[in-house]
Amino acid sequence: MTNPVQDRSSGPAHALQLRSVRYAYPGATAPTLDLEALSLPCGERLMLRGPSGCGKSTLLSLAAGVLLAQDGSVELMGRAWAPMSAAQRDAHRVDHVGYIFQQFNLLPYLGVLDNVLLPCRLSKHRRLQATSLHGSIEAAGAALLDALELPAAVHRRPASELSVGQQQRVAAARALIGQPDVVIADEPTSALDEDRREAFMRLLLQAHGRAGSALLFVTHDARLAHHFDRVVDLPSINRATQAPQAR
Repeated sequence: MTNPVQDRSSGPAHALQLRSVRYAYPGATAPTLDLEALSLPCGERLMLRGPSGCGKSTLLSLAAGVLLAQDGSVELMGRAWAPMSAAQRDAHRVDHVGYIFQQFNLLPYLGVLDNVLLPCRLSKHRRLQATSLHGSIEAAGAALLDALELPAAVHRRPASELSVGQQQRVAAARALIGQPDVVIADEPTSALDEDRREAFMRLLLQAHGRAGSALLFVTHDARLAHHFDRVVDLPSINRATQAPQAR
């Protein structure tokens, strides 16, 4: 899919690439993650599933440059995280990654729209993307909230006053604003019942489709698989969680 503002065809073919990646937490006697390879092509919707403890959160932290692998290479939009300084990683992350946290991580004292606009306050790249399409970051945020069925009446309401389902949609709008190249979603449906889960997925994927981002969606819920282009079971590729005889 070609984005109407940013033509991604001139960029790298893969939004995310991990090669021969190994990560062990300080003091651990064995690695938590040991992957030969994993890639996310630009524009693809990839579901990464697996039970608790199989390395999902570690992989997301490596993908976003929050953790650095002891071995191997992790590249986001053609740039490896390891050679960057901490400040360079922060800038690259906010320019290119939208993150939907499992606990949403909204700022409770800020209004709904102000929470959504935070990436544009921190990233000139995201700000230009948003204003190119909508004229202003405020209009871009309002359009996303409207697409996610959050009416204008709640845009100024503090995030702390919203229901769980509403907070979840605000978190999605914040991740999508400014059309980041990669959206990472860390089990965002885990607190929802079946009807709300399906409604959220419908709204998220519609908004994601308009943004043209690659989507890395982590979950333990196999029932969501039909929403994605590809499904990868992390335990099947993470050698750190496999029995020695199965390697």
